[in-house]
Amino acid sequence: MTKDKLKALFALGSLVTVIGIILLFFSIKFGESLAHNWLVKRGGGSDTSTYLIIFEGYTNIFLSAGSILLVIGLATTIFVYYKILSIDE
Repeated sequence: MTKDKLKALFALGSLVTVIGIILLFFSIKFGESLAHNWLVKRGGGSDTSTYLIIFEGYTNIFLSAGSILLVIGLATTIFVYYKILSIDE
């Protein structure tokens, strides 16, 4: 691979890492927003325990997606950084 392609891949890996971090830190906010929208679509009438299950489900989805993206982004970034250093030698 050329150095320009590796730099582009490094930027992509960094972007995926940042998206993963955002999803992790704001998973509660995103989960709450989606659970609130679910409640509004049902007309505002729902049992509290059902709402909490929906809220936790949406929050867990964002936690899982954020964790996966963070790991993929960090692995890509570290691998590409190593490849860039080995090309310079």
